[in-house]
Amino acid sequence: MTRQTTAVVGLTGGIASGKSTVAARFRARGARVIDADLLAREAVAPGEPALAAIARTFGAEYLDASGALDRAKLGAHVFADPAALAKLNAITHPAILARVGRELATAHREGLPWVVYEAALILENKLAPGLSRLVVVLADPEVQVQRLMARSGLPETEARQRIAAQTDNATRRAAADHVIENHGDLAALEARADAVFDALSAAYGALTA
Repeated sequence: MTRQTTAVVGLTGGIASGKSTVAARFRARGARVIDADLLAREAVAPGEPALAAIARTFGAEYLDASGALDRAKLGAHVFADPAALAKLNAITHPAILARVGRELATAHREGLPWVVYEAALILENKLAPGLSRLVVVLADPEVQVQRLMARSGLPETEARQRIAAQTDNATRRAAADHVIENHGDLAALEARADAVFDALSAAYGALTA
């Protein structure tokens, strides 16, 4: 019997919420995880049309000496300017979604019962209605600030700007089919991720690691 479709489970959460840790746990359990951030890096690689569009829109000063995107410099600019962020998203998101579409087509051909689409901006980009279910990872915003500063070396003001540029936890919680709370204990986070993974497997079919 041919499977009619592959369910797409969204996985989202604010920056430094623990979303990537949950994605890694799902991957270890056998899930195919489509990583929007990885695809975003591919979309703006040297030679890609999106990178040329960024240079035209924002200026060549946002490219480094090798011609690659200076992500830190551009990030500092757009997260301080909502209009600039919207322009960047308008350039990159179509290129990212085209890559997502190819990944989903491959999963469907392979007969996978479900895949995970990991992306920070699922709600901001109004992608949730196209998903089978939405899993949200939540952390306290003050914890996110401290994690982001420690992880990326950002000053506190810039860390708060990046968090403020995303939607709030109340909105995420209201949209979620499954909520995974992350209060800093890795073992507890993985246990909550496992419970959600098991629920997804029960709903859409078992996966083999």
